[in-house]
Amino acid sequence: MKILKQAGFVIFLIGLSIFTGTLFTGTFNLTSSELASFVTEKGYKNELILDELTKAVVTTEELTIFEFSNRVRKAYKTSNDHYDALIASFDADKNWDKKGEQYQYKIYGKPHTLSFELAKIAGKGPAKEHAGILWLLTFGLGIIGALLFILPNFVLLGKAGIKNNGIYLEASTNRGFIAWLVLVYLVSFYLVLYFMPDYVVNWTYILDPISKTLNGGLASQWFVYGFLYCIIMLVMASRMYIKYRHNKYQLIRTTSVLFFQIVFAFLIPEIMTSLNMPGYDFKNAFPLDYDFFFDWNLDSLRNSGGIGIFILVWGIVLTLIIVPVMVYFFGKRWYCSWVCGCGGLAETLGDPYRQHSDKSLNSWRLERWLIHFVLLFSLVMTLVTLYTYFTGTDSFLGINSQWIKDTYSFLIGAWFAGVIGTGFYPIFGNRVWCRFGCPLAAYLGFVQRFKSRFRITTNGGQCISCGNCSTYCEQGIDVRAYAQKGENIVRSSCVGCGICSAVCPRGVLKLENGPENGRINPTDILLGNDVDLLELINNKKCLLKNPFYVGFYFLCTDFKQQKTWRI
Repeated sequence: MKILKQAGFVIFLIGLSIFTGTLFTGTFNLTSSELASFVTEKGYKNELILDELTKAVVTTEELTIFEFSNRVRKAYKTSNDHYDALIASFDADKNWDKKGEQYQYKIYGKPHTLSFELAKIAGKGPAKEHAGILWLLTFGLGIIGALLFILPNFVLLGKAGIKNNGIYLEASTNRGFIAWLVLVYLVSFYLVLYFMPDYVVNWTYILDPISKTLNGGLASQWFVYGFLYCIIMLVMASRMYIKYRHNKYQLIRTTSVLFFQIVFAFLIPEIMTSLNMPGYDFKNAFPLDYDFFFDWNLDSLRNSGGIGIFILVWGIVLTLIIVPVMVYFFGKRWYCSWVCGCGGLAETLGDPYRQHSDKSLNSWRLERWLIHFVLLFSLVMTLVTLYTYFTGTDSFLGINSQWIKDTYSFLIGAWFAGVIGTGFYPIFGNRVWCRFGCPLAAYLGFVQRFKSRFRITTNGGQCISCGNCSTYCEQGIDVRAYAQKGENIVRSSCVGCGICSAVCPRGVLKLENGPENGRINPTDILLGNDVDLLELINNKKCLLKNPFYVGFYFLCTDFKQQKTWRI
């Protein structure tokens, strides 16, 4: 079995190497007719861009994608610089009419996006001409190798039950050199995919046949991302099924996130696109779906007829009604651990790194401030966007709508959620984004903390203080501190993944949905010199100051009625 694992690892590395090496294959150039057709289709109104692109990429030279991209971006810059100079000149002359006229000649959008669109037409090589073979050599070998590496664990791990032996001794799971190599690869992948899509055009060629089957069009970088997302979750889910086969909750939960990611986040949007409907992920709630109220999305939905209006109403109802109601009955776990694709990737691909979540007090303080700041940022952005959309202005109270949207998309949507949130799994743990940045998680956390039936109950008499629960809590909660006191765990950050219960050797922890009364049951030990115990019993004085929230909140207990409340 060990030999089979080693063979699987080698096969996986071969597939990964070919997949990465594909970026450097193929040649790119355009004919005059292909370029003219593209410019006409895009509706460019200036001749300069056509001239510059003609000089750049209409050639008999066999350019690499990097040379091709560089030339396209230079042509883009030359064209826009020319019209920017004219705009500045007319502005200096106070010739407002001529100044305004120049804006229609500028090329809008990102240079790498223009390069990608041209590269899809210009490419030649094995990835485009032999997509099926390349798929087998990349995705196929990667899947086979990963499964051969994972499946022998069914035998090697022995009887069902949590086995984490040596997890802090391996370079891949204890921030060693392998972990850093994985980090570098993941971060590089996200940077290229997000910001330089033309460099991954060969990957899109490989998936073009699948994309045509699902949506009738060619694959984009986002199709590559979505397809990879689903494949990785499927493969790593097999690891979850083996590792947690003793726990029915984990098996069902893993199946649930797979279903919602593959069906709702990938297949349904692609099929909707093929039917000329807006591709929409029906499980993606605002504010995680931060661009739901952007003007371009609202216009798209309004122009899509009945289905667009339905999606608009569904998105609002999901955010304002369904989400808080579901959190009340089941806690935020119903979404974060059972539905969300980000959580699904964290629980599958990120599971080997869950022990890296920081449990320090400083980390908790950073989490509290940062995640609520992102939530506030997303709400302000949405209010400004809606105001400018309905009033037709560009700004609100001096805040430019486009600036705030671009800032949020770049810093939060791309860097935090993607580059850092996923790329840093091997070092910071698997729930960096969920814990520190996700605005929907913050929203769900508010409801869960103050108005929910969910809690994790503990049996302090059975706790042996092994620390497994705290070690493997991906949200940085010191679960053991609660378990030792027999105190219910009620935290805004808890996603109800249930791993703490799964790794407990004594069955101390249990995920429950019950009455709100008695949900918060602090059991701190009080000394006689700290408080008059008789007065406390008779007059229901305060037991504990809770530092989690800004301000001073106190939990008070009526010992006669066995009730706990906040004042």
